[in-house]
Amino acid sequence: MASSASSTPPPRPNIAFRQLRGQRSPGEFAAAVRRAAREIGERVSCDARYVGRVEAGEIRCPNYAYERVFLHMFPGRTLTDLGFAPRAAVRGRGARAAGDARGEATGRPHDDHDPRYPRASDSDNTFSTEESDVRRRAFMTSGTATVAVASLGAVGLPLGADEARAREPRRFRAADEHEVNAVEEAVREIRLLDDRHGADGLYQRAAAPLRTAYALLDAGTTRQGGQAATARLYSGAGELAISVGWLAHDSGRFDDARSHYAEALATARMAGDPALEAHAFCNTAFLARDAGRPREAVRAAQAAARAARRLESPRFLSLLALREAGGWAGLGDRTGCRQALIRAHALFDRGPAETDPEWMTFYGAAELAGLEAQCWSALGQWERAARHAQRAAGVAAEQTPEFTRNIALYTAELADDLARAGRPDEAAAAGLRVLALLDEVQSSRIAGMLATTARLLLPHRRAAEVTGFLEQHAARARG
Repeated sequence: MASSASSTPPPRPNIAFRQLRGQRSPGEFAAAVRRAAREIGERVSCDARYVGRVEAGEIRCPNYAYERVFLHMFPGRTLTDLGFAPRAAVRGRGARAAGDARGEATGRPHDDHDPRYPRASDSDNTFSTEESDVRRRAFMTSGTATVAVASLGAVGLPLGADEARAREPRRFRAADEHEVNAVEEAVREIRLLDDRHGADGLYQRAAAPLRTAYALLDAGTTRQGGQAATARLYSGAGELAISVGWLAHDSGRFDDARSHYAEALATARMAGDPALEAHAFCNTAFLARDAGRPREAVRAAQAAARAARRLESPRFLSLLALREAGGWAGLGDRTGCRQALIRAHALFDRGPAETDPEWMTFYGAAELAGLEAQCWSALGQWERAARHAQRAAGVAAEQTPEFTRNIALYTAELADDLARAGRPDEAAAAGLRVLALLDEVQSSRIAGMLATTARLLLPHRRAAEVTGFLEQHAARARG
């Protein structure tokens, strides 16, 4: 017998939106969307998956925040020009009534909104207008990560010890779709906050969402969504472990970072997730290099590459070649390092791919140059390292100005290389540029690099430029 309500038609691909993306990968386009949002004071967590859902027609009309961003990016166009359905057809009373009927027929509500992103207008969504405003105000008015981490509270997972204790009496049950979404959103929030503010103010607050994610995982498979949702929860928990591990890593807590990366690797093995396994090994290689275990860095990078070959992402393999190069440089093996760098450049030049992991949006020409600078620096090639660090800082400032932490990191690397190359005035000038960014960035890694540069410049303290840097650096250390 025929159903009283017609089945939902399959979504139509959004050809117009796909054409606007052009030659950019979904990840690169998502980064451009986030950049445009910041230009107008909006806050969206756009990523490659969201872009894919729009292009597939799964999102017939964006929420109001995305609408403002898209119209800012493409002035003179309407939502219809961008391939979206008119809002009245999607959000109107008639459309909602029809959607309710379809929901009754299919057993699920009809809603074109992606539940992982804040909805600016609907009060029944997990992310309220008030919460979105709190997050936006935190980013627009705060110069420190201490205030910015307040935005993590909007993702629906507990943040600190008080919140965790408040939930202790509760028995965790199998996760539902909302909680899986919240885990994924927590990963994005941490990455965005780290890009802007660095790790030091985030690590302790980010540990509680991680505990919650694994408590949900331990409670069993999800009720809603079946195996697909369970796989998402495993992947989300593993990626969250890597993100928290990176915060520990960047803030100098190497033992904590190693533990979190091992947790992510175990999760990947349990879930049979090669992408997560490759990511965990990738970060383990980076940590091993920084912790003075270069041979382990080489082995971990090679293990990551073996797992990543199934992903068909040249850019990911390029990054892993750089991780391996860093290990060879730490071993003093110039030939091994050079060969790995050649591989990294060749793979990078093959361009982005649809299969690039969404977390890799940070990896572009600036990061390639920055990591190569670190290799030459480890080999004692200061002038060569300085050239690459200069390029990294310049490209980052031009192409990804929102990645404040990375700009500060590349510039700190430049200051160190210039100081070691015997160019104290230029090193001091670069150091002053880093100091100017430290109101926004809290990173023990960068602070340590700058302290080393200050020590290297002490013999040149009579030079005016060097004196200015040393005085400002000392004043900040005292403050």
